[in-house]
Amino acid sequence: METPVVTTPPEPLVASYWASTPRSVSRSRHCLRAVLWKWGLSDLAEVAELVLTELVTNSVQHARVRGRLIETRFVREGDGVRLEVHDASSRQPEVHRAGADDERGRGLALVDALVGPGSWGVSERDGVGKLIWAHVSPPRGNDCE
Repeated sequence: METPVVTTPPEPLVASYWASTPRSVSRSRHCLRAVLWKWGLSDLAEVAELVLTELVTNSVQHARVRGRLIETRFVREGDGVRLEVHDASSRQPEVHRAGADDERGRGLALVDALVGPGSWGVSERDGVGKLIWAHVSPPRGNDCE
C-alpha cells in the first residue's frame, strides 16, 4: 500500500516590517524574490521587484514618520501576486509628469506602465496611514504569436 504524499500549499500572505531607510528597499526586494521562488512564481520576479522597489522607495522618501515602520505584504492571488506597502503617513502619493532631464518623479508612472491602469492604487488602512498596492500578473500572450 502506497502512502499518499500530502503537500502543504505555500502561505498565501507574507508580511514583513522595515525601517524607513533606503536600505530597506533592497532588503524588501530580496525578500520578495525568495517568496516568489517559494510560490513557484519566479517568472514574475523582474516586474514585481521593480514595482516593489518603486513603492517602497516612495514610502521611504515621501512618507517617513519618525519611529514608524513600513510594512510590506505579498499576497498570492492565483497566478499573480498583490504587493502592498503600508506606511504611517496620510500623504497621498501623486503621479508626476517628469521632464526629460528630471532625475526623480517617475516611480508611480512606471508602476502604472508595468502593471496597467486599475492594477494599482492607494487605499485606507486600519489606524493611521495608507497602503499602496499593485497586482502583478503573468504577461498574457499577444495576438502575433
